[in-house]
Amino acid sequence: MVWIGFPSLFSCEKQANLTFYVIIKVMNYGDYIWDLGGTLLDNYQVSTQAFLATLEQFERTAEPQAVYDALKVSTSTAIAMFAPDIADFRTLYKQEEAKHLQEPVLFEGARAVLAKIVTEGGRNFLVSHRNHLVLDILDKAEITSYFTEVVTSENGFARKPSPDSFLYLIKKYDIKHGLVIGDRQIDIEAGKVSGLDTLLVDGHKSLLEIVT
Repeated sequence: MVWIGFPSLFSCEKQANLTFYVIIKVMNYGDYIWDLGGTLLDNYQVSTQAFLATLEQFERTAEPQAVYDALKVSTSTAIAMFAPDIADFRTLYKQEEAKHLQEPVLFEGARAVLAKIVTEGGRNFLVSHRNHLVLDILDKAEITSYFTEVVTSENGFARKPSPDSFLYLIKKYDIKHGLVIGDRQIDIEAGKVSGLDTLLVDGHKSLLEIVT
């Protein structure tokens, strides 16, 4: 029997400072729909560095933690807070971020979790707001082969929390009992509207690992 453990996954007012495991039996689900950044990919620190470097091009500074927290909400939120008057900031930031992501870092155990799901007969899917360059990130992280399909922004679906991308996967692959795993509320909202079970992970302070 194989179990997947997610330490420090849930946060609530009474347990904000506690660390604990939520144990999920792999065979409870046949299909897993993953978010990438902050869930499998430990990218927010890198993205923050890229954002700050882009600000420096315009002789601006910001508190790193404030930028980090804003990026956790969305890139648009961060730009609105720190560079709302710079027309081409998003393009420059994404170029800088791409340089920083040349060597993507996965959360500990992420690759093993994906592999174990496939070994046990399950399927992994990825829904990302990034464009086709996300495929390069997966290749460099050596996890492309674990995904049945990767949905990017170029598929044309509305961004999460819209459930459109999830509903597309559900229909195409006849998903009956799936789990959505992400680090933001928009992942959870999209999953619930799609009729799937959901798991919110706290990528800011926890890692994914296998518990046997």
